[in-house]
Amino acid sequence: MRPKIPPLVQALNGNFGDHHAFLCRLHLRRIDQLTAAIGELSERVEEQMHPFARQLEQLATIPGVGQCVAEVIIAETGADMSRFRTAAHLASWAGVCPGHHESARKRRSGKTRHGNRWLTGALGTAAMAAARAKDTTYLGARYQRLAPRLGKTKAIVAIQHSILTAVWHILTDDVDYADLGGDYFARLDPERAMRRIVGQANALGFTVLFEPIQAA
Repeated sequence: MRPKIPPLVQALNGNFGDHHAFLCRLHLRRIDQLTAAIGELSERVEEQMHPFARQLEQLATIPGVGQCVAEVIIAETGADMSRFRTAAHLASWAGVCPGHHESARKRRSGKTRHGNRWLTGALGTAAMAAARAKDTTYLGARYQRLAPRLGKTKAIVAIQHSILTAVWHILTDDVDYADLGGDYFARLDPERAMRRIVGQANALGFTVLFEPIQAA
């Protein structure tokens, strides 16, 4: 905003009368009321979440999942994974897996199913945060791998699905999240990773020669 300081100063020139002061007081009182209500609700949420303190800490180990997202997950699922036989059942219930469209034995991609909108919204927030991790985490690397091929929207849904799969295992097995690492896909298929590097180098007008590093 620094380049816009002169026009901003000019925009502030004007008259401020009693009516403007009245409106400002009205808005400030409204802000104070909302702030007090938010504080009261936050205390209530904290009180209700106290029995799930351990689960909240475990969920917060997932990249992109903060305190608020973890609270929504607990609130919407009850932290009881016995209701869902597998992680896939949980993802289907939440609405973060593609629907099925099959005709004449041909399976076509479908839109995501309708699910729990509160949980889906929280997972969307977590997925977008995890996607920004890029190659430093498994979820970030997975997003970078899928986005060029599927598009950003579908890639985010895939990350939502991965996060919820992790949630199911964490709450079922009572464990913390174990990140596979940002280099997981390169380790999984090193030849494909090398082909991608070669392709990128060739596009820039270079050739690449790979030589194995001798063990010390």
